[in-house]
Amino acid sequence: MTNGTRIHDLPNDQKPREKMARFGSSALSNEELLAIFLRTGTKGSSAIEIGRQLLQKHGNLSNLARLDLKELCNEHGLGLAKACQLQAAFELGRRAARDSSSHALLNSSQAIYEFLAPQLAHQPTEKLIVITLHPNGRLIKSRELTSGSKNQTLAPPSEILRPVIIDQAAAFVIAHNHPSGDPTPSHADTSLTQKLQTLAREMDLQLLDHLIIGLPINGSKGYYSFHENHMIS
Repeated sequence: MTNGTRIHDLPNDQKPREKMARFGSSALSNEELLAIFLRTGTKGSSAIEIGRQLLQKHGNLSNLARLDLKELCNEHGLGLAKACQLQAAFELGRRAARDSSSHALLNSSQAIYEFLAPQLAHQPTEKLIVITLHPNGRLIKSRELTSGSKNQTLAPPSEILRPVIIDQAAAFVIAHNHPSGDPTPSHADTSLTQKLQTLAREMDLQLLDHLIIGLPINGSKGYYSFHENHMIS
């Protein structure tokens, strides 16, 4: 498909909707899937071409999903309506992934990361999550406690422990994301973990882990676990 070619002018077996109806969604490329949400292009650029340009500019879908609504609105060929459609699609994907894992056994740092990554890994701002658990590691509840800037989200230990007490959970996990994609803990992250662990012990509660969610870049795991690094016992 060349620049300026309208989707309407393509053969039926190359049009995204018809292709999906015949072969299923997995047969479509990323730019074709984006085109279905965009629906229409602009003068000189079809919806498929706009999708291709977005992916080329941002590298991949993960990076595109990290853009906030204002940033999406400023992209060529989008505007508010199409930006909202794309952001809604990304959010639905995150929620579907989270719902499918809602009954998972969260008994390891890797399992917790897989549960939280769809929700946190692509967020443009830091968010702090508190997960309360049954003694067998089954989820009681996952709560977004705070949402901060692109660099920092903070909550005092007493506020973090409130939902743990409400749920009458003896064990809990906290997690937050680094929008930069680098999960290396900051001094503030380490200090919060130490203070929280001390207070939890005084209240006979068990902090199982503090995960920092990033991105699996250059072969890394994509997260930092204070438990795996022997900073929580």
